[in-house]
Amino acid sequence: MSYMNNNPTIALLSGGLDSSTAAAMAIEQGKVVIGLSFNYGQRHHKELEAAKSIANFLCIAEHHILNINLSLWGGSSLTDMSQEIPKEGIQKDIIPNTYVPCRNTVFIAIGLSLAEARGANQLILGINAMDYSGYPDCRPDYLEAYQDLANLASKSGREGKGTKLWAPLINWNKKDIAKEALRLGLPIEKTWSCYAGREKACGKCDSCRLRDEALKGIGRSDLCTKPEP
Repeated sequence: MSYMNNNPTIALLSGGLDSSTAAAMAIEQGKVVIGLSFNYGQRHHKELEAAKSIANFLCIAEHHILNINLSLWGGSSLTDMSQEIPKEGIQKDIIPNTYVPCRNTVFIAIGLSLAEARGANQLILGINAMDYSGYPDCRPDYLEAYQDLANLASKSGREGKGTKLWAPLINWNKKDIAKEALRLGLPIEKTWSCYAGREKACGKCDSCRLRDEALKGIGRSDLCTKPEP
C-alpha cells in the first residue's frame, strides 16, 4: 500500500492507556498512523478488543493483529497460567514476574519490518520508565541502544532514512499520561490495563493500581476499575 508523499507512522497498539495516548498524540500532529497489535498468548487477551476499539476511534489507516505465541515457552505470569499475577503492589528494585522475556525487543523488531515495508519514518512506542514496574525493555538506555541497532539493521537505516523510535511518554508519570489522554479526548473507558485475564478488571494487579491511582489523582475516580466481587 502506498501513502504517496505522506510517510506513515507505525504505532505499537496494546489497547492500554499509554499506547493509545501515544498514538493519539501522533494523530494530533497530523501523522497517518498504522496500528500493530500482538496476540502473543497473553492471559489478558481482552486488551486486543480494546486495541480494536481504540483503532476504530482514532480512524487509523490500517490495523494489524499479529499472532506470535510467546506462551509456548512462558517465563512470565502473563503467558504462563500456572504463575500468579502479583497483587502486593510495585516493589522497588524488583522486576515482577509480569515481565515477559524480551517482549518489546520482539515487538519492535516486527514493527520495524512493517515500517520499512510501508515506508514509515517513525515507530511509536507507549513504553514508560517512570512509574512502571522496572521492566528492562521500558528504559531510556534500552531505547537508545535499540535505535542504534535499528539504524544498522535495515536498508532504509543504512541509506540514512531509517525509522525513528518515538516514545513520547517514556519519562512521564502516570497522572500526566491520564491528563493527556483526557485532553486528547480518548475514551479511557475503552482502554484495557488489567493483567488478570478476567471479563472485568481486577483492580489489584500492578497495572490496575497504577491506572487507578493516576485517575484518582486527577479527580476522575469515575474512570477507575470496577472489579468483580
